[in-house]
Amino acid sequence: MRAVYLPEQGGIDSLVYDENYADPTPGEGQVVIRVRATSLNYHDVFTCQGMPGIKLPLPIIIGLDIAGEIAELGKGVDGWKAGDRVLVNPLDPLEPEKGLMGEMLDGGTAEYCVVDATRLIAIPGGVSYEQAASLPVAYGTAHRMMFTNGQVQPGDRVLILGASGGVGSACVLLSKMIGCEVVACGSSPEKLEALKGWGADHVIDYKEKDFVKEVWALYDKPHRRRFSGGVNVVINFTGGDTWVPSFRATQRGGKILTCGATAGYDPKTDLRFIWTFELKILGSNSFAQDDLEKLMKLIADGKLSPVIDTVLPLEKTAEGVGLLKDRKVIGKIIITP
Repeated sequence: MRAVYLPEQGGIDSLVYDENYADPTPGEGQVVIRVRATSLNYHDVFTCQGMPGIKLPLPIIIGLDIAGEIAELGKGVDGWKAGDRVLVNPLDPLEPEKGLMGEMLDGGTAEYCVVDATRLIAIPGGVSYEQAASLPVAYGTAHRMMFTNGQVQPGDRVLILGASGGVGSACVLLSKMIGCEVVACGSSPEKLEALKGWGADHVIDYKEKDFVKEVWALYDKPHRRRFSGGVNVVINFTGGDTWVPSFRATQRGGKILTCGATAGYDPKTDLRFIWTFELKILGSNSFAQDDLEKLMKLIADGKLSPVIDTVLPLEKTAEGVGLLKDRKVIGKIIITP
């Protein structure tokens, strides 16, 4: 089969496109998926470059988010048949210690992929392979962060940093879907226009303007004696230099939601804001099967349409990962083997 795999870490240039990679065979309780779509994530950049404390079983086929149809069933698989359209949960809901597809197990940048049947989720009618593949890491993480853990409510004023990427675009769409007022930050005129198109009420070019002062101009400066000014919720999965400024934009009693740290995991902090403004800092890690099922139902019901930036053929996988690394993406990048 054709596949894109990582023989050694070091960078995106380490990815290899192979037209004669070994075909996978299912073990007991497993199925072989004919991959129809795989979405890339910034996690793939980290996989290529290497992550502190994480040792990969190289060589590895990257690609966490996989949608396709069942091509072959192994022994002991019940409830599924060849031809069924399925989304693969990158994390096994019963044995998550097995690790992520595309990191600890071969992922979706290949024509075929072997997966445990416990990871399978049926794709309902009205949901395309590309839409389904957009969901797990980006939309599933956003859904869990915002609703399961963050309890974002209709009418909340929500500031979203890094709003034009996979997780960020999901946060914009989900916030608007439930009736929030959204302030979205982007880094170029093209991204700001896209954010407006997705329904953002206000957009800020964070490279040209101080997003904290822009929030103050919209809602007044947060008052430490009153529950007024600023936003109710800040979604900040970038970290780095944006961390403390996020506190300054948040209303007393407000929430900072985070699910990552793409711009740096060890920023300085300022405890004065946390206790003075009674801020709630809530972390969120990945997603659950329920998040993915709910998201696919939203698509099937016409309430959600994942933002897809680019669809690339398998041989251009490295180009797609490079676009993510260089932050030239508005939405999701899909690979179609």
